[in-house]
Amino acid sequence: MALARCRAALARLVLLPLALAPLRAGPGSAHPQCLDFKPPFRPPHPLLFCEQYSAFGCCDAEQDAELSRRYWAVTRRLEPDTFAVCAAYVRDLLCQECSPYAAHLFDAEDPSTPVRTVPGLCKDYCIDVWHKCRTIFRHLSPDPELWALETNRAKFCRYLSLDDADYCFPRLLVNENLNVNLGQVRADTEGCLELCLVEVANRLRNPVAMVHANDGTHRFFVAEQVGLVWTYLPNRSRLEKPFLNVSEAVLTSPWEGDERGFLGIVFHPQFKYMGKVYVYYSVEVSYEERIRISEFKISPDDMNTVDHRSERIILEIEEPASNHNGGQLLFGDDGYLYIFTGDGGMAGDPFGKFGNSQNKSALLGKVLRIDVNHNDRGPLYRIPPDNPFVGDPSARPEVYAYGVRNMWRCSFDRGDPITKEGQGRLFCGDVGQNKFEEVDIVEKGKNYGWRAREGFECYDKKLCANSSLDDVLPIYAYPHKMGKSVTGGYIYRGCQSPNLNGLYIFGDFMSGRLMSLRENQATRQWQYSEICMGRGQTCMFPGMINNYYQYIISFAEDEAGELYFMSTGVPSATSASGVIYKMVDPSRRAPPGKCQIKAAPVKVKSRIISFEPKEKFISQTVTARPKPRTTTKAPRRNWADPTRRPSGRRSGRRKGRPTTAPTPPRNGTVRLLNHQSPGRDRGRVEIYVGRRWGTVCDDIWDSKAAAVVCRQVGFPYAVKATKRAEFGEGHSLPILLDDVRCTGQERNLLECSHAGVGKHNCDHKEDAGVICSHQDPDL
Repeated sequence: MALARCRAALARLVLLPLALAPLRAGPGSAHPQCLDFKPPFRPPHPLLFCEQYSAFGCCDAEQDAELSRRYWAVTRRLEPDTFAVCAAYVRDLLCQECSPYAAHLFDAEDPSTPVRTVPGLCKDYCIDVWHKCRTIFRHLSPDPELWALETNRAKFCRYLSLDDADYCFPRLLVNENLNVNLGQVRADTEGCLELCLVEVANRLRNPVAMVHANDGTHRFFVAEQVGLVWTYLPNRSRLEKPFLNVSEAVLTSPWEGDERGFLGIVFHPQFKYMGKVYVYYSVEVSYEERIRISEFKISPDDMNTVDHRSERIILEIEEPASNHNGGQLLFGDDGYLYIFTGDGGMAGDPFGKFGNSQNKSALLGKVLRIDVNHNDRGPLYRIPPDNPFVGDPSARPEVYAYGVRNMWRCSFDRGDPITKEGQGRLFCGDVGQNKFEEVDIVEKGKNYGWRAREGFECYDKKLCANSSLDDVLPIYAYPHKMGKSVTGGYIYRGCQSPNLNGLYIFGDFMSGRLMSLRENQATRQWQYSEICMGRGQTCMFPGMINNYYQYIISFAEDEAGELYFMSTGVPSATSASGVIYKMVDPSRRAPPGKCQIKAAPVKVKSRIISFEPKEKFISQTVTARPKPRTTTKAPRRNWADPTRRPSGRRSGRRKGRPTTAPTPPRNGTVRLLNHQSPGRDRGRVEIYVGRRWGTVCDDIWDSKAAAVVCRQVGFPYAVKATKRAEFGEGHSLPILLDDVRCTGQERNLLECSHAGVGKHNCDHKEDAGVICSHQDPDL
């Protein structure tokens, strides 16, 4: 009778609709997990044997049928009288392999430990089954130790017990803490949605973009700010030869927060047939900084690299300042190329009477749309005939939308996988000035308000009062106490985490905060939820981690629609501390087999470098997190704004909400300073030791020491060890190293022999420098 009540309670609990709703988890929070060490799922069809788990559990129809076969194999051995009493027990015990908590019931949460052959039983239930049906265990389990205890009730039930009595069968069926909102996205007591991560790639230098070719190969391509793009295979291995290398042309620097560099890449929708790729990067031409949009063709000899000789410059735009460079490229469903530019830099868009963004005759501060199809002959691009300002003589015909400050990362919604609702919506994160960050849905011909408005509030009050402004308000804006540089994301439309469907996931570069928005279908308003890493046991699945580096640079989708983000602990174009993470909902997965992909074959000519994960799951005590508070001293600059730059200190890993400031660079970190000539491959050597930056004296400075420095800043070769302050004198800094002698194999200059930190017999006229290269100078 008690067991019947348990079954009825289970049916009421797990047949609840599976929606996105917070679970108020207590300290003893649950950890649903199947015997394959993955989250439970909703079976695509009702189960015929273990029907109590038809709504949510760990079995599909095939597994259910196998349990039914095992049931009949056991019960056929029973005498009729025994069958009448014990068949229900056999069924109950077998069906616990379908329980959402199967891994815990069978001690299978750790893949390295042996799995139980019988689920963990509550004491009263065990006593009951022992008295009536203990002989069934010889048919259910091959465990000789269990058979040996068959005559001793106390030892038998102790052997089948669990350390955590809340999880034993059948008590867990009526444990409300374990079953309320089962299968829904978990949230902590503050409403923060708990997700987990899978490491996909590491040791990247400011990974600014990850894209796919949409050609069926399921490769993904990762762009570094320095101007290198790498090919990754579906198994996460990387090809040694870059897909694209424009590092010699790209304008950037090792300075943390430098917004210039290689900023965007997109494959033509017909890449499979046309082999065209488009890129967005910073260049310097005759001492003038520009953004360049170029087209490349795939190499006819290697499908994993472009033909670098095929570059055609589609468009160049002069940049009046070194920040607000935009950088996104996208193709819409209409087949046109969308280009997202910044407002030109500085602060407050000071260019002209109303700024670049409100000036439709300027290409800065805009969303541009051009037609690059059929451009092998004739103009490199054409104007789509339905562009909104084609007939306006005071506007550039390329303009699709205007009034944007510096949209950093935009995406088109793929639409609901079944209904296609939302398909084609264009989401962008637009970085704010002094107070607010915003998320916009971009539409043709619309004005997004900058510099009249920042977020929902007026910035330029005179311009904001202009009745002809007719600007579009963001769908969401947040104040700088939550973050100071939005990184736009994606609407999740993948297969593997069905609970996340329709959730717009984005982040903040400075605070490291992950955030989400979901549209209320009735009100059309967007509801905010923060995202944090699953705590306690939430992310204790093989291969999952629960932490990431703070500076969230970009988001990405793979060819199947799964969601990723890129972040780093040191936001410098030359620091190989960038990691790519895949986002995973640990509360529910898709049914087995639903998300299988069959990748088209890839012909590989380069050496394959196997993926080696570096990040670890961090065990943590569940403690209350402090509320986010407004910082009293904002950093001077940031990735997307010159007024907010990273502080130059290394970030720790994020485990929950942002609570701590980044930590300083490690002793021995170097940077290259060069105010005389363009390029990040050369400059005066400055080293960080003992909480301060300083210079290096050129006494006995040679190519071996230069090689150590070049490797640190991301170059495999040293071309020259410069002397006599060739790249200027560092008068404002102390001289920290002299008489540096290296073998060339050291990790940093502090490992080389030297006179001692701060000890020297030189002045700044002898400041040492280097010239580095990606190419071997001896070839």
